[in-house]
Amino acid sequence: MVVRYLIGIAVIVGLLPLAVSWLGFVFTVAIGKGLAALGVAILLRGGMISIGHALFFAIGAYATAFLMRGKINELITLFVCATFITAAAGLVVGAFMVRYRGIFFAMLNLAVSMVFFTLLSKLYHLTGGTDGMRVMTPTLLGMELSRPAFEQALQLIAIVLMVGAALAVDRYLKSPLGQALSAIETNEVRLEFLGVSARGVLLVAYVASAALAGAGGALSAVAIGHVVPEFSYWTLSGQLILIAVLGGISGVPGPFIGAFFLELVRTFAVGFAADAWNAIIGISLLVVIFFLPEGLFGILQRTETRMRRPKA
Repeated sequence: MVVRYLIGIAVIVGLLPLAVSWLGFVFTVAIGKGLAALGVAILLRGGMISIGHALFFAIGAYATAFLMRGKINELITLFVCATFITAAAGLVVGAFMVRYRGIFFAMLNLAVSMVFFTLLSKLYHLTGGTDGMRVMTPTLLGMELSRPAFEQALQLIAIVLMVGAALAVDRYLKSPLGQALSAIETNEVRLEFLGVSARGVLLVAYVASAALAGAGGALSAVAIGHVVPEFSYWTLSGQLILIAVLGGISGVPGPFIGAFFLELVRTFAVGFAADAWNAIIGISLLVVIFFLPEGLFGILQRTETRMRRPKA
């Protein structure tokens, strides 16, 4: 079922830009945020809310910028290196974070993220300060493409990355390790009595979520061509949580559906009501949250269930 949904999303995302060219950029940025939101959704499965997950989104983005400054220009190499760097950062930060639960976990993540934001803003000679860093167009398999051709190739790579990451996370959540993660929210003490380390389970989930956020940050950095300290600001962390909840965490396609919905609403709101786009986005989110508690993915699941139900 998950594969079918992902293929459907990939086909739609791949074909729509052929009719409306500017949607390619919007969808690529949405996939970047969807990857980070998928990482947030993993933690939500364990009952953990990270209000500072933009930290790893920014680490992936800035790692890409620094790698290109170090003369690493191959796109695939950039993605792989940025993801591993972010996963390593997630391992270091997560080893401390998994000791805490509830509001303490959420606020500590927020605190670390804001410290990183301050460093990015103040270390002007290293990070460019509030001006950020420019990310040049990398090569693809050794070829230097024009910007339009590169953006088309990047969109296809983003779609492949989305499908691959979603399938890997789905496999992880259905594995014994993923089932143990869900058990932490319901009865962590019983899990410990069974001989399973709750901290170890959470640490694996935390590193995986950090790696996904880093991959999303690297993708966004290459697509936008510029990275700024706001990538680690708390508002982006809140946006990632909203995307995960908006799309629904009952299945891995949910965060991507939420990301596409939010980016499209934002784009059209800015284009047609520049003075009230925040209000339009807020109203859209309230409608979904109040009337669709299972998220947008839940609508698709309910619709398919009703269609399959035999008529009396």
